[in-house]
Amino acid sequence: RGLCNVGSCVSNPHITDAGIRVANVFARRILSGNFKEIADYLLNYVGACGLVWGAYSQKAFSIGMSCHRLGVPAVLGPHSAKYRHLYLGLKENLESYNVRDIKDGSVHNLGPVPEHLIYVAESMEEAMVMCCKLCFRNNDLPEGRQLKITNYIDIYKKYYGRMPDDLHYYIRDEFDIPYAAKDEIMELLKAAGWEPKKPIKSPTLLDPKEIWTYEAMRQGKKWYTV
Repeated sequence: RGLCNVGSCVSNPHITDAGIRVANVFARRILSGNFKEIADYLLNYVGACGLVWGAYSQKAFSIGMSCHRLGVPAVLGPHSAKYRHLYLGLKENLESYNVRDIKDGSVHNLGPVPEHLIYVAESMEEAMVMCCKLCFRNNDLPEGRQLKITNYIDIYKKYYGRMPDDLHYYIRDEFDIPYAAKDEIMELLKAAGWEPKKPIKSPTLLDPKEIWTYEAMRQGKKWYTV
């Protein structure tokens, strides 16, 4: 009980371990027999991204697979393409990124975050940029989203020499815009026909009635005894 297969015994740091700890310690999510809820929490709340690089064996590939199964996007190196296993999103199809509000079950769209679950990068530069972009989450606070936008812009400019052309997907309202580049970003948003979106604090892909942590609380059970 409570075991999770995260790949083989090769030496590597597992971002999945840290994500599970965050869900348990900070959000009081029940771990026992509750994989789906933990994965949903990591996908919507924890700004993490796995990176699997270098020579590719089945062992290394299985580590990348363990990330996306738990709701953590993974960027894989070019040699992983031989396994022909990708989970790519299409940010133009925004309806596929809809989430629910845990409080009332209402449906919202806060942009394509994270855009992909399994992505193959052909170069180090592409991997660096994609890792930044896959750290966006629906639950980001304005201050956190500002930092992520700033990092994304800085790294994109460093490797591509220009501003990203998809910022309008990741900026929900004016509070997400980094102050240092606000004028330049506002011009890009206006050109893209951007409209502000209202953030929500409790996003989920699950039916709120099926979230076992809250059901256990309603039954008077403690999260650490279940």
